[in-house]
Amino acid sequence: MSTYLTILGYNSAIPTITSSPTAQLLEMEERSFLIDCGEGTQVQLRKAKAKFSRINHIFISHLHGDHCFGLPGLIASFRLLGRETPLNVYGPKGIKEMLETIFRLTDTHRGFEVIYHELDKKHSEKIFDDKRVEVYTIPLDHRVYCNGYLFREKPKERHLNIAEISKYPEIEICDYHNLKAGKDFVLSDGYILKNESLTTDPETPVSYAFCSDTRYLESVIPIVKDVDVLYHESTFLHDLKDMADYTGHTTALEAARIAKLANVKKLILGHFSNRYSDLSVFTDEAREIFANTFLPEALVTVKIGN
Repeated sequence: MSTYLTILGYNSAIPTITSSPTAQLLEMEERSFLIDCGEGTQVQLRKAKAKFSRINHIFISHLHGDHCFGLPGLIASFRLLGRETPLNVYGPKGIKEMLETIFRLTDTHRGFEVIYHELDKKHSEKIFDDKRVEVYTIPLDHRVYCNGYLFREKPKERHLNIAEISKYPEIEICDYHNLKAGKDFVLSDGYILKNESLTTDPETPVSYAFCSDTRYLESVIPIVKDVDVLYHESTFLHDLKDMADYTGHTTALEAARIAKLANVKKLILGHFSNRYSDLSVFTDEAREIFANTFLPEALVTVKIGN
C-alpha cells in the first residue's frame, strides 16, 4: 500500500485566514495517523474529506496550544459521530490531565475509551508497533518537553514469481508463505531452489519523520537518517538565529543542514512566523544547503516513497 501525507496546517501560533496551526494526516499501510492537532484541525480534516472513523492514533508533539488545542473538540466530535472504538493518544506527560479536566468541566461524555500513552523519556523509544508499521519518538529541544515522531513501514513480503513457480508441481499454495518470507524451497530429490529465482524483491519500506518545535539539534540526525520525507519546523530565517535559539526554534538554514547531514530524500519546511508574508524566502535560504526543499501545501495530499 502507498503512503500519503496531507498537511492540514503548518503556520505557527496564530491562525490566519489562509492557514492553520500544525496538524498532519499520515496514511501508511491502511492506518490513519493524526500528527498534532492545532486549533481548527477537525475543520481541515473535513475539507480534506478524511474519514474520522479511521483515526485511531493521535500523536501530539507538545502541549503548546497551536499543537493541541484542536484535540478536545475533535474528541467531542468523535462522540457525536457515534464512535465506539478506542482512541489512542500519545503525548507528553500531562496530556491526560489536560483533556480529562476539559471533559469534566464541560460535561463531555465520550462513549468510547481514550487510551493515553504519556511520554517523558529523553531518548528515542518505540511507542507503536504492529505487523506493518512502527513509530519512534524523536526527542527535541523546545521550551517545554517535546517530541517529533518517526513513522516507518516494516519490511514487506517478497512477491511470488508465479511463472517460475508453476514449473515445479511440488510447490503448493501452502508453501507460498515461506517463499514470501524469503525461504528457499527444497525439492524431493534434495535440490534447493533459491528464493530469488521464485520471487522478486518487495517495495522498499517507506519512512516519514516529523520534527516539531525545536532548537537546532544534531542528535536527531541518526534517528531520521535516510528517511523519504522529513518535515522540520523553520520558524525563522537565519538572520534571526538568536531569536530562534531564545524561543526554542530552528531556522530554515538549520533545517536544511539537518536534512543534508541525515541524507534524507526530501525536506518540507513549516511552522513559519507570521512576520513573513512571502514564504518563498524559506526555500531560498534552505536550498543553498539542501536543494530538495519544499514549502508545505495545505490540504494537498502527496505520495511518499514508491
